[in-house]
Amino acid sequence: MRCFTSPHPPHTLDASGLSQALVEDLVLKHLLVLGEFRMADVAQRVKLPVSVVEEVLEELRRENLIEVKGSPNFAKTSYVHRLTEAGHRKGQEALRLCRYVGSAPVSLEDYSDMVQKQTLKGFIGSDGSLRSALSELVLDESIVRRIGPAMSSGQALFLYGPAGNGKTSIAEAIGRALPEQIYVPYAVAVGGEIISVYDPVCHEAVEEPEETQESDARWILIKRPVVTAGGELSLDMLDLTFSHSTRYYEASLQMKANNGLFVLDDFGRQQTDPIHILNRWIVPLERHVDHMTLDSGMRFVIPFDVLVVFSTDLHPKELVHEAFLRRLRYKIKIDRPTRQEYLAIFKRVCNSHGVEFCPESYAYLEEQWYGAHGIARSAS
Repeated sequence: MRCFTSPHPPHTLDASGLSQALVEDLVLKHLLVLGEFRMADVAQRVKLPVSVVEEVLEELRRENLIEVKGSPNFAKTSYVHRLTEAGHRKGQEALRLCRYVGSAPVSLEDYSDMVQKQTLKGFIGSDGSLRSALSELVLDESIVRRIGPAMSSGQALFLYGPAGNGKTSIAEAIGRALPEQIYVPYAVAVGGEIISVYDPVCHEAVEEPEETQESDARWILIKRPVVTAGGELSLDMLDLTFSHSTRYYEASLQMKANNGLFVLDDFGRQQTDPIHILNRWIVPLERHVDHMTLDSGMRFVIPFDVLVVFSTDLHPKELVHEAFLRRLRYKIKIDRPTRQEYLAIFKRVCNSHGVEFCPESYAYLEEQWYGAHGIARSAS
C-alpha cells in the first residue's frame, strides 16, 4: 500500500526544530540508563542522526557533563563516553522535571506540515475502496451512495437508527477503506513541553517499504488511524492530558486520530451532555483546526484532519438543537432491514459458519417468529 513521502532526517540541531536545552536534557536522561556509551548508542535511542547527536555531545563535553573514557581508534564515533558527576546530577534533575525518556520529539511546525501533507480529504470513495469495504455488508444502494460523498467531503457523518442494524459495522468498514499509510511522530514539542502522540492502542505500525530512502526516525509509519470511543468518552479525553507522575502530556483522542477516522459510538449515552461534546468540536468540525492549552496557559493550534462518525440509536433531534444539526450536514438513517435484505444477511451468516441454508427452516422462522414480531434486526 502506498505511503506519503517519508520525512527527511535533520542533519543539524537547528534543522530538527528543537531547542538545545530540550535535546540535551533528553540525552542526559538516556545516559543515566546507558552508563558507558558511544554516539551510535545515543542516536539509536533518541532517533536522531549521528551528526546531530555529535553536536549535542560536544556541547555536553564542553559543559563537563560527559567525558571520554577511551577509544579503540581516533574516530569520534568510536569514542566511549560516560557521565561526569555533574552530568549525573543534571540528568537526575531533568528526569525529575519530566520523566519522558523516548524518541526526540518533532516541532509543532513540522507536525502541522505533515498532517496537512497527509490529508485524506478527497481520497475516500474515489477509488472504489469504500464501496469494496461496504460490500461486506447488506445495505441498500441508496445508503452506499450517500456515504461516499460524505466521506470524500471530509465532513462529519451522523448515523442513526434502531440498535443492532449495522451502524458500528458501517463505521468499521469506513475505517478499512481509509487509503494509504501515514507517518505519526512519537512525540511533539510545544513550548518546552513534550506531548506523546504515538499510541500502540490507536496506531498500527507497519514496516517501511524497502525502497524508502533514509527517513526521520522520530516518525513511525502506520495505517491510517481508526480511533473509537463509546460511553466512556469524557470531555477530558478531547484535550491534552498532563500526568503529574510522568510530567509530560498525552495527546487528545482527536489528535491521535489526525489523518484518520474518529468513531463516536453510542453517542448520547455518555455521562457528558452531548451538547457539551459538540460545543467542544464545533470549531474543529467547521474550521479544521483544534485549539489546545498547556497547563502553563499557553494556547496553540493544530490541524484537525479527522473524519468524525457519530453513531447513535437515538433520533438526532433528541440529542442536540437544530443549530447543531445544520452543522452536521450528512445524516443517514440506518433502519431495520427489509425481508429481502434480512434473507441475504441470514444466508451470509449461514455461509460464514459453514451451515447449509435451509429454505424450509427459514420459512418457519419467518412465519412463526418474524411474522409475529416484525422483521428482526440485522444483528439478530
